[in-house]
Amino acid sequence: MIISLNWLREWIEVDLDLPQLSELLTNAGLEVGSISRVPDFSNKIRVAEIVSSLHLPGNSNLKICEVDVGQRRNVDIVCGASNVEVGSRVVAAMPGSSLPGGKLIRVADFGGQKSRGMLCSADDLDLDYSTDNSAGVLILDSNAPTGSTLNDYLQVDDHIIDIDLTPNRGDCLSIQGIARELHALTGKKLIGPSFKSVRATSKQIVQLEIRAPKDAPRYVGRVIDGIVSQSKTPDWMRERLRRCGLRSVGAIVDITNYVMLELGQPLHAFDLDEIKQKIVVRHSRKGETLNLLDGKAIQLTPETLIIADANKSLGMAGIMGGMRSGIDGQTTSIMLEAAYFRPSAIARKAREYGIQSEASYRFERKIDPVHQRTAIERATQLISAFVGGNPGPVFQELSESHMSSPMPITLRRARLIKMLGHTIPDKRVKFILESLGMRVRSLKAGWKVLPPSWRTDVEEEHDLVEEVVRVFGYDNVPTREPKSVIAYTPDRESSLTTDRLTDFLIDNDYQEIMTYSFVDPVIQKLVDPASRVITLENPIASNMSVMRTSLWPGLLQALAVNYRRQWRRVRLFEAGNVFHGNINTRTEIKRIAGVVTGDASRRGWDSHVRGVDFYDVKGDVEGIFRLAAKVLKTEFKPAVHPALHPGQSARITRGNQVVGWLGRLHPEVMKAFDLEQTVFIFELDTQCIAARDLPAYSPMPKFPSVNRDLSITVDIATPADEVREVIIGSGGTMLNSIELFDVYQGAGLEKNKKSLSYGLTLKGTSRNLTEQDIEKVMEEILDSLKKKLGSKLRDK
Repeated sequence: MIISLNWLREWIEVDLDLPQLSELLTNAGLEVGSISRVPDFSNKIRVAEIVSSLHLPGNSNLKICEVDVGQRRNVDIVCGASNVEVGSRVVAAMPGSSLPGGKLIRVADFGGQKSRGMLCSADDLDLDYSTDNSAGVLILDSNAPTGSTLNDYLQVDDHIIDIDLTPNRGDCLSIQGIARELHALTGKKLIGPSFKSVRATSKQIVQLEIRAPKDAPRYVGRVIDGIVSQSKTPDWMRERLRRCGLRSVGAIVDITNYVMLELGQPLHAFDLDEIKQKIVVRHSRKGETLNLLDGKAIQLTPETLIIADANKSLGMAGIMGGMRSGIDGQTTSIMLEAAYFRPSAIARKAREYGIQSEASYRFERKIDPVHQRTAIERATQLISAFVGGNPGPVFQELSESHMSSPMPITLRRARLIKMLGHTIPDKRVKFILESLGMRVRSLKAGWKVLPPSWRTDVEEEHDLVEEVVRVFGYDNVPTREPKSVIAYTPDRESSLTTDRLTDFLIDNDYQEIMTYSFVDPVIQKLVDPASRVITLENPIASNMSVMRTSLWPGLLQALAVNYRRQWRRVRLFEAGNVFHGNINTRTEIKRIAGVVTGDASRRGWDSHVRGVDFYDVKGDVEGIFRLAAKVLKTEFKPAVHPALHPGQSARITRGNQVVGWLGRLHPEVMKAFDLEQTVFIFELDTQCIAARDLPAYSPMPKFPSVNRDLSITVDIATPADEVREVIIGSGGTMLNSIELFDVYQGAGLEKNKKSLSYGLTLKGTSRNLTEQDIEKVMEEILDSLKKKLGSKLRDK
């Protein structure tokens, strides 16, 4: 927000020096980006009046102008501008002056005719008055005081303040808004111009039809006919517009822009003759187009809020008007529009079309929803004064059900003290809130506060706390060292912490990563299509719009990034939460997951390197389970998962509970991530493996152990784990340990058979084992294997 200090002083007395003013506003949350002085002109550049004008002999393109510059004698100045007229007030640069561009003015000779100065254009003076820049000399108001310096006439003893506002402070996007803030901060009385209602002198209105009341709950209009659209904008007004960053366009448009800067309410003026039958506020239809005021022709997309008449669209509501209904030199009647449009409706479409206007900037930051009639009256007041015309009555359409009204908020004294760590006197709190335009009623435990209509950002108790402290002054709140009680809560020895799991994976050459909890819905559906996802209402990007139900999307994206950068051996893992259910009844589950591709080990000059396989990753997962409690049995069972390769995926269970998945990545998923080499991935619920066995003392064995090898043939489809369970179940207490050391298929065996070789360790608990004891156990094991699995002892 760029404002003129002189303009601000018309609203409130500002007796602070510039550094103090800057610090005061910045500390109150209105950060002052810069304060710059308005460049002044040479004091020899003056307001002048053209007394007479004659053509220069021998040159019909030049005129000798007799100019009154406020001196005892008039001076002759030769000028070639086409708009020089007797009686006009112009700007004369006298000899010895210099123009903003550095040009020095001297007495010039035109065929014997002395020219004692220069009549200046807006361009010569570096004044961005677009309506005058190419029209010849700058024509001033007819009441401009002849002989005064241009500095005095334009009041260039001024400063420009550039304030960086946060998105919630739309109420400060005006001179009035900044003046209100200074009133609260300094206690100075608000003055400002008087806004008297302008009496209607005609009965003309335009019928209104609001078909989109949710997006346009309030629409106010007024017809003014008999205007002189070619009227000149007053110099003081277009100079204020220029200092605030807006170019002068024409009297009507300048006045609507002036009121917007003054009050914060965007206005628009339609050529009444271009409105057929009525004004309709609606959403765009399929195939509609609109030619905007900036000359661009756009194809309107669905749900674009537009202003239309009975036949055609006239403009994009809250963003930009249409060319066809714009004001030009032939306009004699206008309809003024002041409306409240829903901020999100304007913000979404402004970004979609890539259009940022002064109006949309204000609407999307929330304007005062009840300020429209005041703005219409102020604009009518200025139009009547400078453009003329006969105003009709103010008319409006209002949808009460779609308007939000300020609600009373209770501010608890105890809450205020707790949040600030300081006690502000009750009278001071009440005074601060009232100075901000709030209605305050004292309660026994605090205050009941009703925010004003323009403070749409004040909704909760914490907002009131912020308002009190920022006006009171953050520097006035004593600094207190925070008190914290640090209580050491040791981890239970029977709990398996996430840190222990991450340490294990790091020790096994994995690298830990952290990814966002919100992911691309396309990737989420690819990896876990069956789960119901939680969709974010306001995502930071369209490809980060749902909460993850698995850690795999983040891991695979990280893997793909590294793969594109030529890393071929990648071992990553992440520990974090996944989210299931809906936004109100969501469930957060802590998981740990990993992804592996490339070589099984690091390359070395003395080692043979092979690619990682399913069993390498299964071994890592089994290592995690070895850290956990051994009470529950862990099983890897073949199962189908949409993200895993058929035939190389396993569902992991502990007891009767599914605790995770392991397998090779599905080819379709690999294709989606542009991965060309085999990838293995796993994921575990850490809550399901959170318990571990406590260390327990076991005495050294008194009796020696006996080792026996057992080689059997079974059906090729029989899992080795199932054979292991049968051996453990039939081995009794003498079986101390079992280890699979060989798997064989091929010559000497039937095609549908395989050989499994186990190493068994037997041990007695109360005596040495005899050969008979050992043979009995081995016979029981072989008998059970034969009965349950149909296995045979391999004879060679």
